[in-house]
Amino acid sequence: MYLAANGRPDAPPRPPGAGRRVPAAVLALGTVSLVTDVSSEMVTAVLPLYLVLGLGLTPLQFGFLDGMFNGATALVRLLGGRLADRRGHHKRVAGAGYLLSALSRLGLLLAGGATGGIAAALAADRLGKGIRTAPRDALISLSGPPESLGRSFGVHRAMDTTGALLGPLAAFAVLWATADAYDAVFAVSFCTGLLGVLLLAVYVPAAPGPAGAPPAAPRAPRRSVLRDPAFRRVLCASALLGATTIGDAFLYLLLLRGLDLPPALFTLLPLGAAAVYLLLAVPAGRIADRAGRRTAFLLGHGALLCAYGLLLAPVSPPTVVGVLALLGVFYAATDGVLMALAAPALPAAGRAGGLAVLQTGQALARLLGAAGFGAAWTYWGPRPALWAAALALAGALAAAARLMPAAPVPPTAPEAP
Repeated sequence: MYLAANGRPDAPPRPPGAGRRVPAAVLALGTVSLVTDVSSEMVTAVLPLYLVLGLGLTPLQFGFLDGMFNGATALVRLLGGRLADRRGHHKRVAGAGYLLSALSRLGLLLAGGATGGIAAALAADRLGKGIRTAPRDALISLSGPPESLGRSFGVHRAMDTTGALLGPLAAFAVLWATADAYDAVFAVSFCTGLLGVLLLAVYVPAAPGPAGAPPAAPRAPRRSVLRDPAFRRVLCASALLGATTIGDAFLYLLLLRGLDLPPALFTLLPLGAAAVYLLLAVPAGRIADRAGRRTAFLLGHGALLCAYGLLLAPVSPPTVVGVLALLGVFYAATDGVLMALAAPALPAAGRAGGLAVLQTGQALARLLGAAGFGAAWTYWGPRPALWAAALALAGALAAAARLMPAAPVPPTAPEAP
């Protein structure tokens, strides 16, 4: 019988202080993500300049390459989850994804400006990211007690975001030191990515679990995660809300238009939201564990709805601060919290595959939402499109509140003989 430390009478005793410690495997995975994101964001920060200004690609060509590979990432997650669950090799599959992304930086270095080589390197990077995401999140969910998953994911996301903030700074430091030598950025990024793979190999256990946890139960017969009603409801609610999320870039463009700011400031706006996310990721995870992950997830989307509302009013400098803060709150209360909410409804043997289905559904829904908002902006104008997005999100929130279960019921393992 399944035993969970959620305040239930059949919960096993826990060591004193166990709930107040972040599992070592989570800290190790957070460090891997931090280092990898430094490597990744170094390239992301300079890639538009390199391709458009350095190699002469048109913005349309660059947008096509980037959009196509980002869309493919969502589908590759399903493959990564399935491979990880097949024999419980979460670490190996995640490591393959991290290694593939690191080697993609070497591909950019060796491409020599050839469009085909650059496209192949970008594809390898996106494939690596897609393959590693679900196995990594499954490792996090299996590394600690179920009642502290929100905090574990919050710690990981905070470390991940730290890397995302440091990456662009590192890229511009390398460009400044080497007189705009893009090859130097790719070389440093490649070495940093390899360091992340090494940290994963050395410090992340192959099969992490809570301290003192009983041996894993025998594997139950494989069945589709979509058969679980609680997981289906979480999946449908997250996809519904994702379809009404218009995308960060549109919010930043609306801010720039409202204040008539120079386009150069566009690259600075994501840093404000990321800084708020970094500060709130861990507290939001802890609050979600105590007050309820469903509540935190819905309130996070409520913060996004408030950001839409601010943009509907006349835009001023305080509006910029408010929108960026609310966007950071949105990510802090939803990104890792959704994984912590869904994980208990999934069996350990199918954890990576189930999370991959959830992540893919949400990513595709957001892709549709962004495309729909872009079409509405084109045909109606920005303000009517934003009104439509706000009304759609309000309706989706009301529907998700009814649809999403308060606490997914953990799957039941076979009775011990």
